[in-house]
Amino acid sequence: MSRTKFDFTDSLIQNPILNNQQINPSYNYIDLFAGCGGLSLGLHNAGWNGIFAVEKSPDAFQTLEYNLIINKKHFSWPEWLPQKNLEINEVIDRYRSELKLLRGNVDLVAGGPPCQGFSMAGRRNENDLRNNLINSYIEFVKLVQPKMIFFENVKGFTMEFKKNKEKGVAYSTLVTQSLRKAGYIVKGRLVNFGDYGIPQKRTRFILVGLQENNPEVTQEKVDSFFEMLESNKFSFLKKKGITPNTSLENAISDLVKSNGQASTPDYKNFKSGIYGKSSCGFQKLMRKGVKDNIPDSHRFPNHSSEIIKRFSEILESTKDRRNFDVSKTIREKFNIKKHTIIPLNSQDKSPTITTLPDDYIHYCEPRILTVREYARIQSFPDTYIFKGKYTTGGKRRTQEVPRYTQIGNAIPPLFGEQSGTILKQLLAPHVKG
Repeated sequence: MSRTKFDFTDSLIQNPILNNQQINPSYNYIDLFAGCGGLSLGLHNAGWNGIFAVEKSPDAFQTLEYNLIINKKHFSWPEWLPQKNLEINEVIDRYRSELKLLRGNVDLVAGGPPCQGFSMAGRRNENDLRNNLINSYIEFVKLVQPKMIFFENVKGFTMEFKKNKEKGVAYSTLVTQSLRKAGYIVKGRLVNFGDYGIPQKRTRFILVGLQENNPEVTQEKVDSFFEMLESNKFSFLKKKGITPNTSLENAISDLVKSNGQASTPDYKNFKSGIYGKSSCGFQKLMRKGVKDNIPDSHRFPNHSSEIIKRFSEILESTKDRRNFDVSKTIREKFNIKKHTIIPLNSQDKSPTITTLPDDYIHYCEPRILTVREYARIQSFPDTYIFKGKYTTGGKRRTQEVPRYTQIGNAIPPLFGEQSGTILKQLLAPHVKG
């Protein structure tokens, strides 16, 4: 029988805890470790309806709330759950019974637990306590029992342990085994978001799973997600007016400082860039619906004259070697102690952007990238407004999640939309049919 609105209403009557929840009966999901809302925005654009999102950081949640809860009315949000930043273990501990009563009404649990312990960008730490949040994700899935799961993590997630008791086993293997024990047929694979129209070489571990309590759910069916994602990308991107080969220049050339400057609307004593002419489909897509001439969060840094001179010399001396860390010779010349500093290549995709903007030098201007340029590289549209501080440092870096960090941690919305489109196709025949 098709799952109609009447059927769904009946299920609400059987579970009184859901009566005031009004979950949309077609393609709904819960976003865990939601960050500033990159994946949720992508799923929204693909026609999914949010139930609620769990995000610990007040900064990131403020951005998600402004864009997706207030502006887009994307989440139905149950009355029993506070609409604020929450830590996942707090949600599990305090609302265990409510989560269990969601069973049978949730199509998808999505999200990517914090990945610092597995990241290739810094020092991998197998003992990082944040790695334990993977177990929280699995516990949440067991409680809610969604029909489908979508999981994202860094490339290092697939590397083998060297020191822990599971020496020689990749964490991705342990998670896959745990989800299979929980009743899911799963498939994980490394995916480069740059192959899907994102102007960035960003390889991530993607895992998809379907509940195995249906005879139509097979390993082959779950595996087909990646094949469908690949075969669908050309038609998807064509409809958007873009191609898979979007370069860094394609992404941000209309945001250069030489276009002109104006006072930053939300910060005194800073200047922001103004829009130049859109030069390609990607820029037109990102600027769709924008009314102001000053892009949001396009505040230029107040570099000292010494830093500008240094960056200028580095750009000049690296014309033939971009998108790589500077050489030992350059480091010695400028006494650079910083772990990473990469002059960017306009004609290529950006390397994987991190949460630290001073890791990169703009490809044609002696400065770091702005928050809006970061957002473009992650495919956030210019109508998506970022909240909180621009950046922070020192000890506060572990407590605060400013705008750069929110973007650096996000799943690109453009990839989220493509994934959401395929997830609907995968779910429809045996769950929605």
